[in-house]
This record gives sequence, structure tokens and C-alpha cells, in this order.
Amino acid sequence: MREVSRRFGLSRSAVAKWRDRTQGLRLDRADFEDARRRGHPSAVRTPAAVEDLVLALRAQLAAGVLGECGARAIREEMLRLGGSVPPSLRTIGRILERRGALDGRRRVRRPAPAPGWYLPELAERRAELDSFDVVEGLVFGGGLRADVLTGISLHGKLVAAWPGRTVTARRAVRLILSHWREHGLPDYAQFDNDRRFQGPHRYPDTIGRVVRVCLALGVVPVFAPPREHGLQSSVERFNLLWQQKVWARFHHADLAELRRRGRAYVEASRWRHRARIDAAPARRTFPAGWKFDVQAPLRRRIVYVRRADEDGRVRVLGRAYDVDPRWAHRLVRCDVDLDAGQIRFHGLRRAEPSVQPLLCTAPYRPPRKRFRE
Repeated sequence: MREVSRRFGLSRSAVAKWRDRTQGLRLDRADFEDARRRGHPSAVRTPAAVEDLVLALRAQLAAGVLGECGARAIREEMLRLGGSVPPSLRTIGRILERRGALDGRRRVRRPAPAPGWYLPELAERRAELDSFDVVEGLVFGGGLRADVLTGISLHGKLVAAWPGRTVTARRAVRLILSHWREHGLPDYAQFDNDRRFQGPHRYPDTIGRVVRVCLALGVVPVFAPPREHGLQSSVERFNLLWQQKVWARFHHADLAELRRRGRAYVEASRWRHRARIDAAPARRTFPAGWKFDVQAPLRRRIVYVRRADEDGRVRVLGRAYDVDPRWAHRLVRCDVDLDAGQIRFHGLRRAEPSVQPLLCTAPYRPPRKRFRE
């Protein structure tokens, strides 16, 4: 251990820690992934099931004849129902305060929704999503510019990065297909509203090359709200990390050297998160002998997440739809069903991520004209 610590510049305690992590396993079977950087739950905190029961009893008592729904009434009701020992009055008061069930107007810090909360299959970990984005404006010493197409999966944290002179729709399709051939097809592919992903914004009903590739492979394309970063936070975080650990960390003589260092970083990241990648929802096998026909009829589904304006109106595919005036300034999931010729508008709220009511529907006919770039 002393020899290893001197050779690699580590303390003996660090060497002993990683030796104990192997637990007699072979190195290729040991889990060297660090623990996630998040706070550990308190050992004395009330279980979530008990908190939900407290809130349910408060709502039930508030609608009762007496209307008494304070901490004392809730505890007496829990004692009457029997079961485990109920929390103390002070604990019930803290639960009501923490979950925003008190009458006072105080800011409530609700727990963050599950990753992919805006799509039920993602929130329940029954599907996987790949997010893609572009890092632009990287300049070498000689004035040469470079762009980077990046990607990361939602649950598995499977990363990818492809530096190049520029990122066009054709190059994005080629790189994304090579990634999916190697690792399998996800259920969803998420993008921002860049015209290289979505298609030109000049004309309505324009569906770009990247979207057509996803539809042909049975991958549902998802577009995040314009000028909002919440749904794209995972790939935006990876963009920042890639620039810190690859671009700003070394001096790159040319694009080939940047690609070599970027490839090494991606491979190391995949190795570090291999356990998480294996535990992620299964990806579909890429179909053998598949060829892309850009003129094929449009089928399946496209998802647009948009924010309604002050009148409850939403713009999708260059057209405005009156959704619901009561849903002003809120998120709306627009499911464009190309097979049924219909757009379904579902309301989204972070405070209640599992409640996604159908606000309205609208007819939609996909474009039948030939695709032209």
C-alpha cells in the first residue's frame, strides 16, 4: 500500500478505501463509482407514507361535519384508526408546514419531481430518454472554430460528445445513428428548438431530418420549451462539465487532438457509470439492414412541451392553438399523433407531476409534400 500511494501520489487511507471497495473481486467486476453527491435522508425523519396519511386525514377532517383539521384532531383520528404509534403533535405540525398544508401564506419548498416527470413512462422508469444539444463557438489558437454535438441518457447517464468543424442536420443524423447502433435505441429523444433538430422555423408544419429519423426508428422526439432550461438540465450540465474537463483543461493543437481527448473522457465517464447504465431501462436493438428514407410518410408521435401565453394559447409547429384560458403561463405537453391526425394538449404542473389532465384536442394533418432542405 505504501508503494502504491507513493507511485500514484495518494494517501494510504485512500488506497485502503479503494482496496476495501473491491472486497476480493476482480478489478473488472468491482464497483469503483463514487456515491452520488446528494444529502443522505435523515434516520429520524417521518416516512413518506405517514406524511401522506397525515395530509389525507387533514383533507378528510376539513370536509367533515366539525371541520376541525388541526394537529390534535389528526392525531386523535390516527389513534382511532389504530395501527402504528402516530407521530407527536409537534411532528404532525412540522409535516403540515413542510408539505404546505397550513393556512398561512408561506413559501413551500416542495420536493423535486422525478426525472422525466412530464412523461409518465419516464417518471416510472419504464422508458429511457436521450437528450442532445450543441456546444458552439469553441475557438482554437489559430482562429479555427469548432462545435460539439453532445448527448446523455436520462436514467443511465450514457454520455456522448462529437467535436467537429460544424454541426449540421445531416451530420447530427449520422452521429446519432452511430450512437444508437452501438448502444441501442431509446424510447424518447429530446432536443431544444434549434432548427438543426426541429427543422426550419420559417414555414409552418415543417418537420426536419432529425425528427424524421426518430419517427422512422420508432423513437418519440421530444422538444423542450423555448428559452427554458429545466427539461434540458441534464445535457446542459454535461455540456458545462465537458468544457471544464476537456476543452479548458488542456491546450489542443488541432481538432484531431480535441477529438482524441474528448473520446478518452467519454469512455472514462461510461466506465465510471457502468453500473448505472446497466440498471437503466432496457434499450431496443437497432434494426438490422435499416435504411433511412427521408421521403417516407410521417407516422407515430411527436411531443412538444410548451408554455401557454396569457390567453392560454400555445404555438406548435408554427400554428397557434387555443388550449385553455385557465391554464395561462403554465406548461402544456402537446402530443402530435400523426397516425390519428390529432394533437392532444395535457396540462403539466411541477407541484403535482402525476396529475396531467387532458385540456383539449385539435385536428392536425401532417404535411404530405416532399421533404426539401
